[in-house]
Amino acid sequence: MLEVRDIVVNYGDRQILNEVALHAEPGQFVGIIGPNGSGKTTLVKTINRIIRPNSGTITIDGRDIENMDSIEIAKNIAMVSQVISINFEFTVEDVVLMGRTPYIKGGETHEDIEIVHNAMKKTKILHLKDRFVTQLSGGELQKVIIARALAQGPKILLLDEPTSHLDITNQIDILNLVKDASRKGMLVIAVVHDLNLAAYYCDRICLIRDGDIISTGSPEEVLTPANIKETYNIDVEIINNSITNSLYVIPRLEPLDDKTNGPREIQ
Repeated sequence: MLEVRDIVVNYGDRQILNEVALHAEPGQFVGIIGPNGSGKTTLVKTINRIIRPNSGTITIDGRDIENMDSIEIAKNIAMVSQVISINFEFTVEDVVLMGRTPYIKGGETHEDIEIVHNAMKKTKILHLKDRFVTQLSGGELQKVIIARALAQGPKILLLDEPTSHLDITNQIDILNLVKDASRKGMLVIAVVHDLNLAAYYCDRICLIRDGDIISTGSPEEVLTPANIKETYNIDVEIINNSITNSLYVIPRLEPLDDKTNGPREIQ
């Protein structure tokens, strides 16, 4: 169980997170949504202790993460960052094996290799195991990093915009993968920009703006026209998608002028 209590993070004189609180449990897929610059990435980095808060506490199963060493943190939390860059010619298997670092003492075991291969099977990249990561597409590399995180065996998986810059096929593959991990008991917390993907995949959503939590709850509780208007300053219609049986957010857009590709003048 993850408990974030009254977290405050300042960058110099600027407050990024303002007494943020979040409760999440094993088996949940929690989406963090909000405009650019609202503090979403700072929140997940603080949960992973990459950023130390100015005040507040974060506990996992009742233990303050400030009292955990780096190996304990790595055994409890794995993170997939927004920007991924590997410029060395490691093989895919080598990179995924790095997820076993907290457990390896003196050399990897047969169990470590089996865990790594299972992670690659889940992410559908086992056939790439001998390929250099510098030769992969963006979608393939993202799956490698997620496989590394799964091989780490964490209780909590943090993802910062895991589907940004990916085509729709890879977006769905990755979200299906992490959704399956949550169904098997892992707590997944993901920064998601697409509100409709958040509505479909997430059990709970945390809506954040300017470092403040605007709303937390189920997609039905959080994704309301009023909340979205307050947070994104845009009017929307919320309907039920009969195909996916989930909420669907439709922005109210002015029709475009055929000649200028700009909004039509209202007479």
